[in-house]
Amino acid sequence: MAESVKVLPQDIQEIIEVHEWDMRTREGVQRFRELKAKSLPSVALDGDLVYESLIPMQEELIDEICRRYKEKNQDE
Repeated sequence: MAESVKVLPQDIQEIIEVHEWDMRTREGVQRFRELKAKSLPSVALDGDLVYESLIPMQEELIDEICRRYKEKNQDE
């Protein structure tokens, strides 16, 4: 999953902040529970669990990131 994010276009990379948690650590397990995820891979955007048990197509991920970015920045 991390590779899917790393290969996103540069303009998308500039508007996102990426955090990756290792499920072999307490912090990773805690974050997994906080998101109420049930399986891997899981992707959260803005703290919302959006994708679980799948790696979205790049276009789908870009569309969702852009939609959320526009919602958050519509007053600017």
